[in-house]
Amino acid sequence: MSSARARSVWRFVALLAVCTLGLQLYFVARIAVMAVVDPQSTTFQRSEAWRLALQPGAHPWHQRWVDYATLPASLKRAVIASEDSGFIEHGGVEWDALEKAWGRNERADAQAAAQGRRRDAARAKPGAPPRPPPVPKVVGGSTITQQLAKNLFLSGERNFVRKGQELLLSYELEAILGKQRILAIYLNSVEWGEGVFGADAAAHRYFAIDAARLGPQQSAQLAVMLPAPKRFEKRPGSPYVVGRAATVAARMGQIDVP
Repeated sequence: MSSARARSVWRFVALLAVCTLGLQLYFVARIAVMAVVDPQSTTFQRSEAWRLALQPGAHPWHQRWVDYATLPASLKRAVIASEDSGFIEHGGVEWDALEKAWGRNERADAQAAAQGRRRDAARAKPGAPPRPPPVPKVVGGSTITQQLAKNLFLSGERNFVRKGQELLLSYELEAILGKQRILAIYLNSVEWGEGVFGADAAAHRYFAIDAARLGPQQSAQLAVMLPAPKRFEKRPGSPYVVGRAATVAARMGQIDVP
């Protein structure tokens, strides 16, 4: 490699390092502001607002901030029990859970590939109807802190760069905000249905009450909906949701809240 080309490469590397550092400083500054100022929206919420604005007949946007002290302990315990039982102990990332999720996703990819080969073989037969390609089920293994990091700042695309930034942001959130503030922002911004963001909007949508009045069973039902809110909002009182909520409610007594 010529000296001129080597200098160009090093300048590019240096510029990339400076840009990366600048981006992290920007995120740190944003997070520091959130320690004292309630965020009005997240990146995910803004993308959903834009989608809903372009969709005729979509649900209107509902969200109202509720102070951490006003949110019922039952909701905090239910969400931690359902979404992230190690929330109090971990530093933002559960590496064991990530490793298990990685293994499950690899097995799902392999299964989808095998189904794809069988589909291609079936399509080769005369008169065979077309079939959609199999889509592997993606398992996240993300903590509450990681979910908040993704919703606050990142896009929904899945790649190693975005995942790496999510992990870094999770540590930054833990270092600057702490558990109580992280849980407060999460409960006030997480999606609970189409156009439904935060615990108060969810309490009004599904139970016609303020979030402060949620009881243990209601809190458990809301917690169960979090992995797939747009699917569960169609039948929030389905046997699955109610049954799973009973399991979560039974575990809530073992959960500490920040």
